Amino acid sequence: MSLRSFLEAVGPPDHALAVVGDTSGPLEGMLAETFAETPVDVASSDATTDLDRSALDLEASSEGDTTVVLLEDDTPIAASSMDELYESILAINSDLFTTGARGLGEIALPDVLADLADTRLRLRGYPLAHNEKLVLILLSRYIEQRAWLGDGGTLHTAFQHLSRLNDEVGTLAVYEELERTAVDVHVYGVPDDRSVTDELDVTTHTGTADEYRNGWFVVYEPDDRTTDPDPAALLCLETEPRIWDGFWTFDPERVAALEEYVATEL
Repeated sequence: MSLRSFLEAVGPPDHALAVVGDTSGPLEGMLAETFAETPVDVASSDATTDLDRSALDLEASSEGDTTVVLLEDDTPIAASSMDELYESILAINSDLFTTGARGLGEIALPDVLADLADTRLRLRGYPLAHNEKLVLILLSRYIEQRAWLGDGGTLHTAFQHLSRLNDEVGTLAVYEELERTAVDVHVYGVPDDRSVTDELDVTTHTGTADEYRNGWFVVYEPDDRTTDPDPAALLCLETEPRIWDGFWTFDPERVAALEEYVATEL
């Protein structure tokens, strides 16, 4: 068993994103760029298609609204407005998260991203790409927010190098908020002189093996005290510099298995 074995167990379902409505602006291109290295195709879909907007419970306020529909094996399974995607990943950069300008309680996960769970994706960080890694950062913060709202359970987070907690003001602020809750927080990474983990009420796990150097995971497992009982996990491995192979999941069994591996093997 290894972190990679969890990745290998996740298949690449036949997913696509269909942009319905006004596709004349630049946002469709930005969305396509975000998923350029993944198996998720992004394409326009005009009014003649058989996509059933009403069946997806879309809250379109006018005919001019642009909607992004997630298809699995050509079947619509989720939809979000382009405005939602713009606010969550297309219009921002990582500074909003790393500086704390967008913190806990302010993270919204569009349905089309939530329903890409259990899909293996390859995403690149800056400067190789501008928006791709933001999807992973958004999911990380979303899971941390879920733990914060749950006020219980266990959160395991890997930083690669523990100094990232000190280097990223927004990240440190998140974990200072988490230590005010009943969440049992465990952090993982290669130790370094700039680490501030001794100043936080967290359990620190250090190592220099590949899973510490290349692993990025955020795993939340609730317990009986948790007010929000839903588990969640993100797992990525850096296969090349700034290139990530990973997935996120809300499946209780998959989260529990990953949490058990991290808790006992790292």
